[in-house]
Amino acid sequence: MTNDEKTRAQQLLGDTAPELVRLTDDVLFGEVWANPGLSPRDRSLVTVSALVALYRGEQLASHLRKALENGLSKDELVHAITHLAFYTGWPNAMTAMIQLKKITEE
Repeated sequence: MTNDEKTRAQQLLGDTAPELVRLTDDVLFGEVWANPGLSPRDRSLVTVSALVALYRGEQLASHLRKALENGLSKDELVHAITHLAFYTGWPNAMTAMIQLKKITEE
């Protein structure tokens, strides 16, 4: 398997934490994200909100990209992050907004 064929988790941690990679690929993305109870768009909005609230910047960038791929618009994410500023803290929202700006300007 080439590096391009590996999942993101396999690329990042495949040699170091193969069981965590398996759980990420098979359970998190294979079952939880695939569950029809929420649309991928809604799952992305929930995930981005949680990552903003918890100040998880390292994970946020990839999930902002995924949110855009899953149908959320830049404007919707701007509104969601602005709303979150009042509940999760200004620094969390500002950091998220800066990441969104960088991603949408790429």
